[in-house]
Amino acid sequence: MKITLLAIGHKMPDWVSDTFNLYNQRLPHKQQIHLQELPPVKRGKTTSVAAVKAAEADVLLKKITSGSVLVALDERGKSLSTKGLSQHIGQWQQQGRDVFIVIGGADGLDQTVLQAAQQIWSLSRLTFPHQLVRVIMAEQIYRAYSLLNNHPYHRE
Repeated sequence: MKITLLAIGHKMPDWVSDTFNLYNQRLPHKQQIHLQELPPVKRGKTTSVAAVKAAEADVLLKKITSGSVLVALDERGKSLSTKGLSQHIGQWQQQGRDVFIVIGGADGLDQTVLQAAQQIWSLSRLTFPHQLVRVIMAEQIYRAYSLLNNHPYHRE
């Protein structure tokens, strides 16, 4: 099983890369998160938000491999606990399925991505900057693996 974090956006501040890498390097090599950054769509003065989201959706959906699980992060998604995340990861490991977790661009995800997703998660009712979402996902995946492996990092 491979987890890929697909993220619209590039040229992140150093603190984002450093913190993401800190948690990712704590994971065993075979369980590390594969970060795939995709450049945002260039906007013109007359480019609509809908057109930008549709173009980003096209790029994102082309990256999803057949038979994998697509998880979309969206503010209207299902709230998930760390324990719930660890259960999902455990199931995916047993099934041997690759997972793509998608972070949309500044305007969010197009409806086509949400419709294609097997699961839609919300990290919080709060709105986070996309840079912080990368860090949160890396830490939570590390925490979920810690929970699955009875590692003391996660305390209940």
